Amino acid sequence: MSFEHEIAGMIIEVLNLEDMQASEINPDEALFGEGLGLDSIDALELSLAIAQRYGLQIKADDAENQKIFASLSSLSSFIEDKRVTAS
Repeated sequence: MSFEHEIAGMIIEVLNLEDMQASEINPDEALFGEGLGLDSIDALELSLAIAQRYGLQIKADDAENQKIFASLSSLSSFIEDKRVTAS
């Protein structure tokens, strides 16, 4: 299982998207708005889950948040990059 698939599974689990499979989330599709349809509350829930699972803090006022949460691909890359840097 790829790390991207792991993050997709986390998104589904944390946000209770029971009618969806991880493989159904297009890695390049927007997570918010027109894409997956997530909102700011979802971003907060995901940030908390990322902090708990991966030990990474994503601040609500981080200027990079829009880029970080742009897609599954960008979110996965961010977490993976930060995990490597921290190790």
